[in-house]
Amino acid sequence: MQKSLIRRMVNRILHLIAQFGPGATSLRPLLHKLRGVKIYGDVYIGDNVYLENEYPECIEIHHGAGIALQSVILAHTRGSGKVIIGKNANIFARCMIMASHNQVLTIGEGVVVAAGSIVTKDVPPYTFVGGSPAKPIAKITVPLLWTPEYTSIEDFKKGLAKL
Repeated sequence: MQKSLIRRMVNRILHLIAQFGPGATSLRPLLHKLRGVKIYGDVYIGDNVYLENEYPECIEIHHGAGIALQSVILAHTRGSGKVIIGKNANIFARCMIMASHNQVLTIGEGVVVAAGSIVTKDVPPYTFVGGSPAKPIAKITVPLLWTPEYTSIEDFKKGLAKL
């Protein structure tokens, strides 16, 4: 569906405010919802995170998910795809998550994506991935939570199991 020029401009203005404004768990998620991003429950969206501009409705973020500083999530290359970020998934700083045309890319529940990684394929639940392209590093037995059930990095690291 083609959006009007006004709607596209409003989406970009809201996106700019969300990228640089305060409120990683309040204002930023609200602004992205207004743009059309599907956000379910409480999420964390860090500073300068770029969430799909042309097709924001093709991004889905579930409760407990966190997207860190300067990460980029794209749901189109020559046509729209879809990116689903599962419950309690964590995308660390400067990651790129990219779905191609007609692709549904799923970051599973409890996944952790290491900083600087590039993800273009599905990641199964409770898997720690990293690299360019991202590859499985370990199985997660202690989920990394930032919500009130908070998990320390030390406990998370102790809970990593070899694949």
